[in-house]
Amino acid sequence: MGTALVLAFLIKTFFLQAFYIPSGSMRPELQVSDRILVQKVSYWFGAVDRGDVVVFDDPGGWLGPDLSEGASNPVTRTLETIGLYPSGGHIVKRVIGVAGDEVACADGALSVNQSVLAEGTYVTLADSSCTGKWRVDVPEDRLWVMGDNRQNSVDSRAHLGSPGGGFIPVDDVVGRVFVVAWPPKHWAAVTRPSAFAGDSLDQAAGLVLPGASLGLAWTVVPLARRWSSRSRGRHREEDLRDE
Repeated sequence: MGTALVLAFLIKTFFLQAFYIPSGSMRPELQVSDRILVQKVSYWFGAVDRGDVVVFDDPGGWLGPDLSEGASNPVTRTLETIGLYPSGGHIVKRVIGVAGDEVACADGALSVNQSVLAEGTYVTLADSSCTGKWRVDVPEDRLWVMGDNRQNSVDSRAHLGSPGGGFIPVDDVVGRVFVVAWPPKHWAAVTRPSAFAGDSLDQAAGLVLPGASLGLAWTVVPLARRWSSRSRGRHREEDLRDE
């Protein structure tokens, strides 16, 4: 029994974690009540990429204090820590901009580094993927995230005037969503859309990204980003629960 609990804790901390979707903010790809799997391995040696669908800890104030309460007793707190009890306080969104990017909205079109994104394959209303006219520059070690259901998603846009300016710290990212595991009729791999493929967005930004050594990646033992997650409580529209 003790070995099984240790293995469950290690798997949750370093490799995989399951969550369910309580809202429609990431439609059409993620539906209400879908079960998703988040993998953490890809970010051991690489950066979070534009187009990734990620789960991250509430960076502060996105879910409200009433949703940040932990489990109510020692038993459930222990189970929550090792991943055997549902815990809230997590959010799922798509990464639109990374450090150094300019993200802007004009005439219903979203652009990154002056390159308009062709979002027809993953947003609910492709002909109007954003509203208003705005522009942000993503700071170092921060991300700009948005829900695919743009008209029904509380994301970076809603927190422009809040502390942090709507950007989330890279260190708050739990991992990348890679598959919808349940129900069977919704099973699908979650991949990066073609709108983010290639290096056109980097070229527009004038960025040069260094390549990582594959040999080094296989020899370095990764350290855990966190030994344990912050305790979380009930969920609301934007909140996730792990399983």
